[in-house]
Amino acid sequence: MSLMLFSTDGCHLCEQAWQLFEQTGLDANAEIKDIIDNEQWLEAYRIRIPVVQRADGAELDWPFTADQLIAFNQENS
Repeated sequence: MSLMLFSTDGCHLCEQAWQLFEQTGLDANAEIKDIIDNEQWLEAYRIRIPVVQRADGAELDWPFTADQLIAFNQENS
């Protein structure tokens, strides 16, 4: 997967972020990671989610638009 979306259950902003992935077609190359599954993720992202991370470790914090998500994905291409 080239992109990870850090999220958790019941996060309406995370649901909106995933809708942008679907809208842009990036959902096929993305994976949702629930921060509750990892103590380090929970510590790092509990007040920041949703956060998108590329394979190179770069991150895009919410709020972001579909255009910003596409550009973020292309920066590493």
